Amino acid sequence: MSDLNLSNWEEHLVSPETVLNHIKPGMTVFIGTGPAAPRTLITTLLDVDTHNIRDLELIQLAVQGDTILSVEKLNAPNYRLKTFFSGFVSWDTISTGQVDLIPAYASEIPQIIKSRRIEVDVAFIQITPPDESGYCSLGVAVDVAREVMEHASLVVGEINAKMPFTYGDTFVSIEDFDLLVRSDREPVTYEISIVTDTMKKVASNVASVIKDGDCLSYSLGSLFEALVPYLSDKKDLGFHSLYFTDAMAELVNSGAVNNRRKSPFRGKSLASYALGTKELMRWLDRNPLVEFQGIDWVCNPRFISKNPQFVSIYEARKVDIMGSVVFPLKGAVITGPGEGIDFFKGAEASKDGRTIIGLPSRNADGKSNILVSVQNYANQLRLKESVHMLATEYGVAVLKWRSLRERAQAIIDIAHPDDRENLIKQARERKIIYPNQIYVTRSAHLYPVHIFYTKSFKGGNEIRFRSMKPSDEEAMRRFFYRCTREMIFYRFFYSIKTMSHDKMQEYVNVDYEREVSIVGFGGKKGDGKIIAEARLIQEEESNFGEVAFLIDAAYQGMGVGFYLLELLIVEARKRGLAGLTAQVLAENRPMIKVFEKTKLPLKTNLSSGVFQVKISF
Repeated sequence: MSDLNLSNWEEHLVSPETVLNHIKPGMTVFIGTGPAAPRTLITTLLDVDTHNIRDLELIQLAVQGDTILSVEKLNAPNYRLKTFFSGFVSWDTISTGQVDLIPAYASEIPQIIKSRRIEVDVAFIQITPPDESGYCSLGVAVDVAREVMEHASLVVGEINAKMPFTYGDTFVSIEDFDLLVRSDREPVTYEISIVTDTMKKVASNVASVIKDGDCLSYSLGSLFEALVPYLSDKKDLGFHSLYFTDAMAELVNSGAVNNRRKSPFRGKSLASYALGTKELMRWLDRNPLVEFQGIDWVCNPRFISKNPQFVSIYEARKVDIMGSVVFPLKGAVITGPGEGIDFFKGAEASKDGRTIIGLPSRNADGKSNILVSVQNYANQLRLKESVHMLATEYGVAVLKWRSLRERAQAIIDIAHPDDRENLIKQARERKIIYPNQIYVTRSAHLYPVHIFYTKSFKGGNEIRFRSMKPSDEEAMRRFFYRCTREMIFYRFFYSIKTMSHDKMQEYVNVDYEREVSIVGFGGKKGDGKIIAEARLIQEEESNFGEVAFLIDAAYQGMGVGFYLLELLIVEARKRGLAGLTAQVLAENRPMIKVFEKTKLPLKTNLSSGVFQVKISF
């Protein structure tokens, strides 16, 4: 494209003003994206007011950092901005015509450029100085730079020695540029987000459903910073993400991320951009552990889905009880549903893949982030099917393949305790949940969130235990119908053939002031299959608690009952009880042996075919 070469490229350096002399009114100018924005060229372009700088169409995939075009510039007759992402400006700006937004999936943008649906006349690309072979690196933003360079009639390289030299599809020859300018400005960097105690709890719950070997889509923000200590003890994690950040570098350094199980680009973290501090830029320089590829690769759902256990993680601003998600508008990297949908689709097609949305239950003003409807909020994802899990500081709601009623109950269960009763009321009024749905108000703050354990039993069966929630109604109902008549009789001492909604909702709305109910989940995380339940009810006339158990036949004889009894003993002692009591049918000898294993003082009295069991602390 030019007569530039390795031996004389410095002789061809020109001033930014000289570059502008090659621009004509009406041209379309592509500007390198975000962290690799050519700041010297941008500043010069926006500051001049000459006869040829008129009616220019500027294209930038995402505008970030201090290079954001001000509203005054956007209103000026000299420039008009066209973009594919909307997060950097409010939707009001777009709707009033100041910015042209092209709705498109991120993975489609390279094809849009290749097809010439958008004609690019001039490309401003920031690059590193050439190496000894004459090749420069595109640095920390690859996206569609290569496609633009192939189609633009004038390609201008802004050489910046402070730009990290990165590996992947980043190499461009110095001979591919028509003009070169030098820049000594720092690349756009981002400070590490402040992590609140609430966000740490959110991150802890998100991390609880991330497994060894998962391949993660990460981003910039407080949730992702908060996740680091909770993921550092995981094994064989991988990264296939649009962005690479300081938090991701920390996880690579910790050894938790080795990309051993991911595909493609096994052994390397895959990204199109790097967003972070100066320290991250230094860490990335000539670091072979990170592979930068264009968004046609990174955002392609077909390539994403080749990663088994692909987990797409996003931080939300608001959600509703149906599963709709509102992304942040400003101050965040998540720029719109068009960016995220590619990763949602990839997660859905991945073996054991899933999408996790995290957010605090309330915002900084103390208002609920969980609403009955987010219909009037901008920048939202309406594809409820794509949201598999939702996490707040109060737990994780598993939404995949659940009915709207079940989703609503699960999401309300992880709202702020003071907001749940009102959400229940509004959901009842809209007939989203049962009109007679009950709610034990005082139990919201008493819920034993500390009961959250995972334990492996005989045969490698891993069971997850937590306190029962109202949203467990359907799972508990299905568990009831899986149990044999004998098991039901052992538990309730009379035959129960049906368990209606009215009966079951009373059962799962536990009054934690005087009761404790612990449920065990088997199978894969997120399946929601209850295989055991143990309950402690504080007796009114004594300082003892009565206990009862129900365990799936397939999980009996593994020690599940004894483990649940141990958990109930701990809870009983916390409540200051003197001991436990139970009624056990004489033929249920295995249950008697479970009580005997505690080694605590035990008394049994057989009367009318029923053992009255009493354990004293």
